[in-house]
Amino acid sequence: MLILDTNAILRYMLSDNLDMATKVNEIITSNRVMVRYEVVAEVVYVLEGVYSLPRSKVKDSINTFLSVPNVETESKSVLLLALESYADKNIDFVDCLLYAFKALQGYDVFTFDKKLNKLLNTIV
Repeated sequence: MLILDTNAILRYMLSDNLDMATKVNEIITSNRVMVRYEVVAEVVYVLEGVYSLPRSKVKDSINTFLSVPNVETESKSVLLLALESYADKNIDFVDCLLYAFKALQGYDVFTFDKKLNKLLNTIV
């Protein structure tokens, strides 16, 4: 199994370099590929910060990518909830990941971040 890095995912999603996008497509088509949380966080950061995409578009773009056959993640449900929370709340994506881990997998999260604590306290 291959792990895709941020640049490979961005080239695939944006098709801003046709040769690279084609190569990544070939790799995905012929291999199972893994997408790590850290890489998704960086993709979110680049799409929002560099390409100025709105949060809802970032969420939709990454959700579409994650639904491609042969693309696997450590926990798709955690990523999907984190992306949904990121699109709906004014909170960093990594904090949304922590929220998703608590909400779906029961992890306790310790933070001094007031926004994150407020979101964590919504979990029943």
